[in-house]
Amino acid sequence: MTRETDLYQPVKTFLEGQGYEVKSEVGAADVVALRAGEDDPVIVELKTAFSLTLVHQGVARQAVTDWVYLAIPRGSGRRWLAALKANKSLLRRLGLGLITVRLSDGLLEVVQDPAPYTPRKSKPRKTRLLREFARRTGDPNTGGATRQGLITAYRQDAVRCARHLLAEGPSKGAHVAKATGVAKATAMMAADHYGWFERVEKGIYALTPKGQAALTEYKDAL
Repeated sequence: MTRETDLYQPVKTFLEGQGYEVKSEVGAADVVALRAGEDDPVIVELKTAFSLTLVHQGVARQAVTDWVYLAIPRGSGRRWLAALKANKSLLRRLGLGLITVRLSDGLLEVVQDPAPYTPRKSKPRKTRLLREFARRTGDPNTGGATRQGLITAYRQDAVRCARHLLAEGPSKGAHVAKATGVAKATAMMAADHYGWFERVEKGIYALTPKGQAALTEYKDAL
């Protein structure tokens, strides 16, 4: 059974190798390291696994110093590596460092040093977000719902095309576009991502049974 104390000696040995004097359980901190001539201590919080409690402890120690690390045992496998990547991203935003220790031989790796974080904005993502907001009619979804079945602007346009075909029967794509205001109606019906449309003649589209059923399901989409 892994204990937090199993992490202490590898962490202590590593820090002493960096020229620090190391002491454990100083105040509320698990590990405190201080180097001659420096005012800011290094604090390391030890846990047998990554947890929200560990993050809370790290954030609390930032009231003392910017040099705060969280230390956990090193795992293996894809799931552990995926979790490590996600946790690194979280800690980077919080300005916390991360240390892993391989308990089989005490191998220590400084995965990430503490540093101020400035998030990088993605202009393309912002553009897509604002475009979707502007194109969507009303507010047809409930916040917190799952992604499947969400009413997007694209789905609303598909509903417009489907309603026209239900009322008018098989129609040319250009006529559907003009009647509904969906500029890309022909391309949308040709792509048929939802299985609602079928081409009955060149340039002419009709509504499928699945499309008719969808109009009932999405009657409040617009």
